[in-house]
Amino acid sequence: MSSEAWITPEILLHAYVAGIFPMAERRDARSLVWVSPETRGVLPLDRFHVPRRLARTVRSERFRVCIDTAFAEVIRACAEPGQRREQSWINDEIVDLYCELHERGHAHSVECWREGELVGGLYGVTLGAAFFGESMFSRERDASKVALAHLVARLIRGEFELLDAQFLTDHLAQFGAIAIPRADYLRWLNRALAREADFYCPEPSGSSGNFSLALASGDVGLTGAVEATVGACWPGWFVLQLITQMS
Repeated sequence: MSSEAWITPEILLHAYVAGIFPMAERRDARSLVWVSPETRGVLPLDRFHVPRRLARTVRSERFRVCIDTAFAEVIRACAEPGQRREQSWINDEIVDLYCELHERGHAHSVECWREGELVGGLYGVTLGAAFFGESMFSRERDASKVALAHLVARLIRGEFELLDAQFLTDHLAQFGAIAIPRADYLRWLNRALAREADFYCPEPSGSSGNFSLALASGDVGLTGAVEATVGACWPGWFVLQLITQMS
């Protein structure tokens, strides 16, 4: 279903609650199409798989990974043609809408920086305990994959329940993404929307790769932990421990 009318951020959030999201047919399109796939791609947080080579990259701290320091730059980079796409579905209306959602606290970016340059990242929308992944980009090898690993760790730490990937692709399948029927997705979505989660969750202190979180007991074991703020960067060892202890 297409929409010629101007979409407000409020309408956009209501659409997500109903399991619907907008796309443009191409970068220069003037209208948006509402999409509700018969099968939905999701990334189960408790089964997220980090390939061995990617784990080494995450641990190496090759990239400085931050959150919400360059949302507009991330979404515009995602709108550019990439290795896997000649044409983008992100038009100017999408950019404006999601930048406004970001200003209202409902859209977030994860960014990979190297030597002061933005080289990869992703963005998405949060509602309740659901994160709706929208798009990602890379200008250096593995940059978007590292951003995804950091996102998953943050969602685990913040007690999110659903990571919506919209469509199942071969690229996402390597991390454990699955496709589920629309009805199952809506039930999962409703459970997630009924709960609260924290994207700006506490960050670790210290740098020991042998640090233990003891998540099952509810004792996070963080000494001197503080509330994460915009731009907070987590060490790679902490990201990998969160993912490993959850899976």
